[in-house]
Amino acid sequence: MSPAEPVTGLILSGGGARAAYQVGVLAAIAELLPAGAPNPFPVIVGTSAGAINAVSLASGAMDFTRAVEHLTAFWQGFESHRVLRSDWPGVLHQASRFVGHSLLGLGSQVPVALLDSSPLRYLLHDKINFAGIEQAIAERHLRAVAVTAFGYSSSQAVTFYQGRGTIHGWLRHRRIGLPAALTVEHLLASSAIPLLFAPVKIGEEYFGDGAVRQSAPISPALHLGANRVLVVGVSGNPRGPALQDDQPRYYNAAQPTLAQIGGHMLNSTFIDSLESDIELLERLNHFSRLLPRQTDNLGLSPVEVLVIAPSQPIDEIAARHRHELPAALRMFLRGPGATKTSGAGVLSYLLFESGYCRELIELGRRDAMTKHDALCEFLRV
Repeated sequence: MSPAEPVTGLILSGGGARAAYQVGVLAAIAELLPAGAPNPFPVIVGTSAGAINAVSLASGAMDFTRAVEHLTAFWQGFESHRVLRSDWPGVLHQASRFVGHSLLGLGSQVPVALLDSSPLRYLLHDKINFAGIEQAIAERHLRAVAVTAFGYSSSQAVTFYQGRGTIHGWLRHRRIGLPAALTVEHLLASSAIPLLFAPVKIGEEYFGDGAVRQSAPISPALHLGANRVLVVGVSGNPRGPALQDDQPRYYNAAQPTLAQIGGHMLNSTFIDSLESDIELLERLNHFSRLLPRQTDNLGLSPVEVLVIAPSQPIDEIAARHRHELPAALRMFLRGPGATKTSGAGVLSYLLFESGYCRELIELGRRDAMTKHDALCEFLRV
């Protein structure tokens, strides 16, 4: 049986402002490619803020380098007010609505969210050319692009994909794939972090951040035809060597702040499932290589995986840039402890400011260049 034609998929995970790191990795890839090289990723899949990067890249797939430059400028110029209401009236009004309705049951029904992300809608309308997706597909610069959102009523991770007509939807336990012409609504839904940003209605159902209960983040790319994948993660805690039994362990006896607890919950949502899925795929790859060749028709062919993730703790980077937050947001986040070093996990998802984003972009570029040889081999350049 002849091996399948290589189809490369790009996986961009979620994580709010942390997704700036992905842009640095993409910028490094654009540098490695020869001038005028076509889009190296026929399949692009994104979740949460990674969905915004994925669709932006797909909409410019006719010229990959230019699309990356556009995306880089997009993130380098970020300020909080372009993503959420960060002025005093906006912050106080949204907080009072949340407390009054969601906690005290007062007033008419309002979106369940601590922050008002309405500015993001206008920003995405202005910056992303959705018509470019269909053009890239028609001219075969793109096979498919997909974003995942979580349905609050169905409890399913729904992957909305736009691609060639030969791609069929799928149905698995609590995860489905549906063809759709992607819009701003899909991006807002996929990036609506629970409690922080309001759910978004698509059709008859409200959706939130796609990282919620997404047990197999790599799976959509494989369903869309990819048989090798580049995964760009946003984990803020690089894996180090495991502690030995005789090594001392250090603990902080202080009671955790609300922000510290929230940071762990966000990390569990955005990071743990992706890392577990990568680990599972690597095990399956190892298992498939041990099987006789006659079993290839069982669908156990290895899937080549390359992972690029932050080499430095993103929480610490966010803590260094906390002074960039607008005064109203600083006040709002100070109470739960998000402006303290211990609570910087939450801050790392919400710090949509240029200094922080620029440092993450540069970190992503350096980390990608550190894997120069592996990347060149993976990209066949």
